[in-house]
Amino acid sequence: MRILIDIGHPAHVHLFKNFAWKMQEKGHKILFTCRDREFLLRLLQVYGFIYENFGKHYKSIGGKIQGLIKNELQMFNTAVQFKPDLFLSHGSAIAAFTSFLLHKPHISFEDTFNMEQVRLYLPFTDVVLTGDYPHPSLGRKEIKYPGYHELAYLHPNVFTPDENVLKELGIEKGEKYAIVRFIAFNATHDIGQQGICKENKIKLVKELSRYLKVFISSEGDLPEELKEYQIKIKPENMHNVLYYAQLLVGESGTMANECAILGTPNIIIGSRAKHIGIHQELSNRFKLQYIFNNISEAWDLIEYLANSSKPKEEMRNKLNILYENKIDVTSFLVWFINNYPHSINEIKNPDFIFFSFH
Repeated sequence: MRILIDIGHPAHVHLFKNFAWKMQEKGHKILFTCRDREFLLRLLQVYGFIYENFGKHYKSIGGKIQGLIKNELQMFNTAVQFKPDLFLSHGSAIAAFTSFLLHKPHISFEDTFNMEQVRLYLPFTDVVLTGDYPHPSLGRKEIKYPGYHELAYLHPNVFTPDENVLKELGIEKGEKYAIVRFIAFNATHDIGQQGICKENKIKLVKELSRYLKVFISSEGDLPEELKEYQIKIKPENMHNVLYYAQLLVGESGTMANECAILGTPNIIIGSRAKHIGIHQELSNRFKLQYIFNNISEAWDLIEYLANSSKPKEEMRNKLNILYENKIDVTSFLVWFINNYPHSINEIKNPDFIFFSFH
């Protein structure tokens, strides 16, 4: 089988990497297509994947429209040459439309439910795979599975933490540190959203550094006062960094979810997260995440998490409950694609057991 996987964000590389490796081991051919965006090309190179780079990532609304047209032409030309049997993506409109033109199936993952994007790709998509947490219905094409995207690359079956990353950080074993994550707010689903203001970013980092060492991961440029805190590691080692961290505070839902899956206390600053199903489930059902409207509301908890090892120990214990209720998403995806389209009917059978993919 020849599979074309379109990547729109560095997190999507992680989402599909274990699937791609397992499929390649079975003799399938994989081609990634992508745009040049924060560490994305580096990750594809380090993991040894063959890919086609369609150029820069557009940030403005006008640029995104221009990029959509340009990238669609590039995708079509690439697909004609590669001759894929199937397209796979995380909500890629260009992969969906090209698959439609070439009469090939497109299977999409979805976890952000940004409906302006969903409306673009859904008409040209055959199956949308979503987690079983509360979210808007995507209709008859949707198949729900008990899991999160993060479990495709952080489930214990596919991820083993490597403490050698501490040397790369300049951290002694047992020394506590925190990660602060800032995002750029230039995605389409970020329209109308505002992050932590510059003054509060500086205050957060300076105050937090009173208790432990602080490293900043940022999509955009940092204020001059914070540049000394910018993390300098190989991007493929970031999940090891999150695993050994004392806590994470920031604006990124994805990185907070990764910490939750790894058993690291994490705080999201921003009211939007309270209305997103995956964050609601991680915070309310599994007690693995905290969400606040602003830094002021979160500060007492931040101080507590920075100074106590107990919350991290408690979170690691809570993970057992999560693993009992969720699956190894990579194993599920390998089975689903290898058996497609018969896998659709199997899942719809009332006797189908998802938890064979533990």
